[in-house]
Amino acid sequence: MSRTDHTLPPRPGRLRNRLFWIGFLALFGWCLYDFGFSPQRIWQGLGRLGNVLSFMFPPHLWTEWVQIREILQGLGETLAMAFLGTLLGALVAFPLSFLGARTINRMGWLRFGLRRGFDVIRAFETLILALIFIRAFGLGPLAGVLAIAVGEIGVLAKLYAEAIENSSARPVEGVRAAGGSVPQGIRIGLLPQVMPVLMSITLYNFESNVRSGTILGIVGAGGIGFLLSDRIGAYRWDEAWSIIILIVAMVYLIDGLSAWIRMRLIRP
Repeated sequence: MSRTDHTLPPRPGRLRNRLFWIGFLALFGWCLYDFGFSPQRIWQGLGRLGNVLSFMFPPHLWTEWVQIREILQGLGETLAMAFLGTLLGALVAFPLSFLGARTINRMGWLRFGLRRGFDVIRAFETLILALIFIRAFGLGPLAGVLAIAVGEIGVLAKLYAEAIENSSARPVEGVRAAGGSVPQGIRIGLLPQVMPVLMSITLYNFESNVRSGTILGIVGAGGIGFLLSDRIGAYRWDEAWSIIILIVAMVYLIDGLSAWIRMRLIRP
């Protein structure tokens, strides 16, 4: 037997590998066929995409104060939606996270029910929640705020609970050994450990919600996304690209500011 024969997997293993790759390639090819992929269609789409991108430069500049105020108001609404939605979600998720943490809540049935409730909330995409709240409360930023807030309850409560579970129990035990109560152990021994982590998680989600707020505006929840959808629907691509550039700039500034605040919280 040659040396290379020892490196080959057994015959059943080679057969499974071949069947796996044959199935993978067959599934990949079927998806391309079913979704209408073809070289001609891709080439034509790239041509139309280039035509759309040609409106990007030079960027459109608004010269009338009425138009500038409309754009600034849209950016402000998107930022406010993300801020209020994240804040409301964090306020509700904070106490729920203690009930969902294994190290705090010893009642397994309650903890299990809360964790599954967090999963149910996270199963609904923010866009779906926005459509539901638009139907209930009408068009405007209120629906966007509620959609972000409800979505954040499930996400933040889970992340907060995991941060609490990963904290050290020794400071809490030290407070209890000194005669402190359970609330005092949480306040003195636990919160100083987890608060920087919780703030970092909240700031990161706020950044994400700024981007989500743009999408929510497209479906009627107000903000800069509504103006962007209006410009695209009217084929005013030059203005649409200018709005996109402003959105990117706003997200970039918020990301930089949030990263600076997180570093200050983690390493004061």
